[in-house]
Amino acid sequence: MPRIKLTLEYEGTAYVGWQVQPNGPSVQELVEAALAELLGGRVRVEAAGRTDAGVHALGQVACFTSPRELPLTAYTLGLNGLLPEDIAVLRAEEVPPDFDPRRWSLGKRYRYLISNRRGRSPLRRRTHWELFQPLDLVAMREAAACLVGRYDFSSFRAAVCQAKHPVREIRALAIEGASGDELSVTVDGTAFLRHMVRNLVGSLAEVGKGRRPIGWMAEVLEARDRTRSGPTAPAHGLYLVEVFYGQGRPQRLVEED
Repeated sequence: MPRIKLTLEYEGTAYVGWQVQPNGPSVQELVEAALAELLGGRVRVEAAGRTDAGVHALGQVACFTSPRELPLTAYTLGLNGLLPEDIAVLRAEEVPPDFDPRRWSLGKRYRYLISNRRGRSPLRRRTHWELFQPLDLVAMREAAACLVGRYDFSSFRAAVCQAKHPVREIRALAIEGASGDELSVTVDGTAFLRHMVRNLVGSLAEVGKGRRPIGWMAEVLEARDRTRSGPTAPAHGLYLVEVFYGQGRPQRLVEED
């Protein structure tokens, strides 16, 4: 039976997140329902990571073992005909039978979008965090420099996070765009704690607004105390951009989200 890897794009506004939950529709639930109709039987779909309610994806990776041999186009053209308009399969590939989208991942890229114009934006309200006060991007970049590396990120970890330990590695962090318009915070890392990117962005915004000095970010990181950092940025500005894989099974499994 073939093992199929799907790369998915979705707008998370209408969903409780990726994972099946009792309190509302999930992306996983709808993907599995579409696959059941396509394949004539239910299959379990595993993803590279759980996205929270309202979070979007440009490159979520999901995988399942198919009970049937079908051309790969069945999982793109065919499956897209069964999915709602806010979920789409971008690519389908056959992978080794033991491929695990979470444990084989070498890292992920997230991007957070902020609309920084002075008035509200009807077209950005579900896809950006709207901050009307001009942000100092130079100060935000200087403050963010201390975050690149392998650290204990307890100060940016949600209270409900179930990760075994708080140590994570951020490989790159870029803040791009223009104050008064649109800007993005892009973070590459081996893995992420629950709400970690949103908490980082919420804290960087405090620096950008001038409420905190540049050196405050390093102090918060060192404190390892969530109460010392800034607010959690809203979920609807966050995107899972890409999941990174190497050639074959990784020799060293990185931390799971």
